[in-house]
Amino acid sequence: MAHNKLLAMILAGGRGTRLEGLTKKVAKPAVAFGGKYRIIDFPLSNCANSGIDVVGVLTQYESVQLNSYVAQSQRWGLDVQGSGIFVLPPREKIEGFGLYKGTADAITQNIDFIDLHEPEYVLILSGDHIYKMNYDKLLDSHIQNNADATIAVIEVPIKEASRFGIMNTDENYRIEEFEEKPANPKSNLASMGIYIFTWKSLKKYLQEDDKSEDSTHDFGHDIIPKYLADNKRLFAHPFRGYWKDVGTVNSLWESNMDLIDHSADLDLSDSSWKIYSEDSGSPAQMIGSSAKVQNAYIDKGTIIDGTVEHSVVSTDAQIGSGALVKNSVILPGASVGENASLEYVIVAENIKIGEGVSLSGTADNILLIDKNTTK
Repeated sequence: MAHNKLLAMILAGGRGTRLEGLTKKVAKPAVAFGGKYRIIDFPLSNCANSGIDVVGVLTQYESVQLNSYVAQSQRWGLDVQGSGIFVLPPREKIEGFGLYKGTADAITQNIDFIDLHEPEYVLILSGDHIYKMNYDKLLDSHIQNNADATIAVIEVPIKEASRFGIMNTDENYRIEEFEEKPANPKSNLASMGIYIFTWKSLKKYLQEDDKSEDSTHDFGHDIIPKYLADNKRLFAHPFRGYWKDVGTVNSLWESNMDLIDHSADLDLSDSSWKIYSEDSGSPAQMIGSSAKVQNAYIDKGTIIDGTVEHSVVSTDAQIGSGALVKNSVILPGASVGENASLEYVIVAENIKIGEGVSLSGTADNILLIDKNTTK
């Protein structure tokens, strides 16, 4: 069902420094995932499947490739009349560069774009999470609660709750308190960085925040606390499904391994909730036991002459004769030379691993290989 009341804005401008070499020349949302996808495919596909016709993608660092990629609206079925994906780079200059000052400022700089489409509600998303979500359900919850803002939350182990922004709610999920990475969390409802706001209200708060010299112009630090201070109707919307912030090398590796290990709600071959990508063909495939490949996720176009165990091998990658790749992620276009041995690593796009090279990390410390290695 298409929405003309709901417009989506995807925050895709993060520098992604914790992904180390993977984001030296590529924006974090454009990093490859799962054989043939890029991280931004997930929120864009969720929008398409949820019937959201107008999507703004707010880019910033290393954005050339990302801008070109997301501008192809037809990839996600968002190219019909009156709809589309709009790339929105920063307009204001800070220290000579075009930068957004914070997540809220990114929306503030694009108020005129939002007003042009006259939405009743605005959906704010992150461009670097792996998940499948029906935003219709989030909007229904927002409307039923007569909310000013609705924040998607996911239950996390209480021992890990101090790593997240935590929502403390009453029995009806009305948010009473928001704590950013609390030392002693009172609940385990972690913010997913997914918000729906009633636009008329949000616009007013953004304009006020823009005038404040003390603000960091961020949703978590400034806008949401201001809503709570003004006793606005903020509600949490529990999400029960797969969700992962892939902002680090280890978390990116873990999410790729989840594909192999059949984690619930991360079925990329589900035709009822398709994840679209630049390759419109069939998704990467699980391969069972064979002489060369065991329990792996292999995309088409790969050449595998060696042995692959419990790994993801992406589009157009090559594994040479006698090579062993185990518990690893090989990104698009990478090649592994003959008799090389890799375990607990991520090999960056188009990187060449020479013959006989042996490299390994551990399950707790994944080794990123982002330079050609010959010995």
